[in-house]
Amino acid sequence: MGKQGSPRSPRPEPQIDDDLSSGTKDYDPSNVGRRMPGGDNHLNSKMLLLHGLRNDSVKYTTCKGSFVGKKHLWLRKDFRSIIFVFALMGFLLLLDSFLVSIFDSMVLQNSSAIRKLPVLKEEDRDAYLMKEKAPVQMYDRLLKLAKGTLAEKEFKPELSTLWKEPYSQVAAWKPCADRKVSPSLGKYKKGNGYIVVSANGGLNQQRVAICNAVAVASLLNATLVLPRFLYSNVWNDPSQFSDIYQEEHFMDVLKDEVKVVKELPSHLKSLDLEAIGSLITDADLVKEAKPIDYIRVVLPLLLRNRIVHLLGYGNRLGFDPLPSELQRLRCKCNFHALKFVPEIQHVGSLLVRRIRKYDAALSMLDKQLLGNFMHSSPSKEHDAARGPSKYLALHLRFEIDMVAYSLCEFGGGESEKKELQTYREVHFPLLIERLKNSKPVSPRELRKLGRCPLTPEEAGLVLAGIGFKHGTYIYLAGSQIYGGNSRMNSFTSLYPNLVTKETLLTPSELAPFQNLSSKLAALDFIACATADVFAMTDSGSQLSSLVSGFRTYYGGGRAPTLRPNKKRLAAILSENSTIQWNSFEDRVKKMIEEGQRVHVRRFGRSIYRQPRCQQCMCKSH
Repeated sequence: MGKQGSPRSPRPEPQIDDDLSSGTKDYDPSNVGRRMPGGDNHLNSKMLLLHGLRNDSVKYTTCKGSFVGKKHLWLRKDFRSIIFVFALMGFLLLLDSFLVSIFDSMVLQNSSAIRKLPVLKEEDRDAYLMKEKAPVQMYDRLLKLAKGTLAEKEFKPELSTLWKEPYSQVAAWKPCADRKVSPSLGKYKKGNGYIVVSANGGLNQQRVAICNAVAVASLLNATLVLPRFLYSNVWNDPSQFSDIYQEEHFMDVLKDEVKVVKELPSHLKSLDLEAIGSLITDADLVKEAKPIDYIRVVLPLLLRNRIVHLLGYGNRLGFDPLPSELQRLRCKCNFHALKFVPEIQHVGSLLVRRIRKYDAALSMLDKQLLGNFMHSSPSKEHDAARGPSKYLALHLRFEIDMVAYSLCEFGGGESEKKELQTYREVHFPLLIERLKNSKPVSPRELRKLGRCPLTPEEAGLVLAGIGFKHGTYIYLAGSQIYGGNSRMNSFTSLYPNLVTKETLLTPSELAPFQNLSSKLAALDFIACATADVFAMTDSGSQLSSLVSGFRTYYGGGRAPTLRPNKKRLAAILSENSTIQWNSFEDRVKKMIEEGQRVHVRRFGRSIYRQPRCQQCMCKSH
């Protein structure tokens, strides 16, 4: 059908008198081009009959009745043929609809419809993000190949190796950061004073700050006051320690090694810490500071004033060199002492059960993150007909701040460039100033270097290349994707069974978490950590780092994590116009497998992300 008002090709019309062109016509389209009984005589008689309309309406009615009678005779003669044709057309339409519905709705058997992907909350969107945009695709050819391959594989058995760790030696490493320490190490006698910590950032940055503070308190033989969380205009969350983590559990787990109190003694509360020189900021401690830096800068103030305040504290403690016991203490804090409050555990358990569709045997990750809110079910209740038993969690780092800060281009043309530049000017003025005084690096070069966030389209192509089927059940963490549905269309065309916490939980269940970004992030943390497979798109993300560390520590060799190498992936995708799908699959699988190799933590690497070392885990032989 053409658009309204668009020019059409002239349609042939029967030749009739000009005087009748605006009058009422009894025109039968079935007769156009059809020879009727009587040939030209019939046509002439019809024209005479129409001409007589002006003079004698009774005549016209009589003749018309005669003509209609002939038409009815023809209809009666061919009635069975007409019915057969219509029945055949109806059958073909039903068959087409049936085949399409099978492909598009293979897995969501218990769902009435695929839920629409939520994007940025209205109160958090910038004006330009609210615009509905046309779908953006950067790899049309590869996307078509992926769709065809997924359609072919949908009815074939899936490789079981997709859901397993590829290297058996992973299972040899067991959690043991909570092992008992020797009597001489865990006893704290008279302390040197109190350390107050105000942690910045979001949930995951604060988690790192807490465990760094525990190690520093042990190093300086100080009493740690339960950390406070600074309010940030970026995170907009006033939550404090007791809103996220269980206070009593935290203090009890650490009691033999670090003394933790809820509040300062009354005689220290009224002190002006800045005036007495006990306020320590990032300017006083270098990033990734070493123990000697704390002994030189912080300890003298602590001994003099009996109190120091680490303001805006975060990653101000390096990973190496550091005494083994302090590394172990960091692991004990992260993997054992920090447990989410029952409110978060309860809603997190609802989330996980709805993703899995039914209760199953509990993993160690379930027990550690969800406590008593998950109920184990005998393995005999495993029934594929009840819904997907496995799910993949995806942390897709494609938020506006990440996209804008990268200085990359993502196929959106001039309008995208203007939007991102406007965002940078408002939110990243220091970046703009730095760019004025440095040699620019082209977006193409940035992509080749692996510095660009993966788009939803690229993430979908990676999953297809690895071999995950069209019906794979996927949990999307975060969900505030730059470009919204216009960006997600290419991903959902490959993997439509996409859910988020907003689509799985009811409004009343989510209500206590609304506008509290740290609590919402805790739900994403739980869903990602307990997933059968966790896929990240940015290994530098704090959430991805902590989740992958948890899966390493508690996964028991049954919690694979997928880490694409962005530089290698960029080289593969640069051949979009020529690469064959088989070659694409082979190269993507090799890239992922190399990222899953078992490594002991290397010098300087995060112990939260890579706990596979003697300070955190024990290796069985």
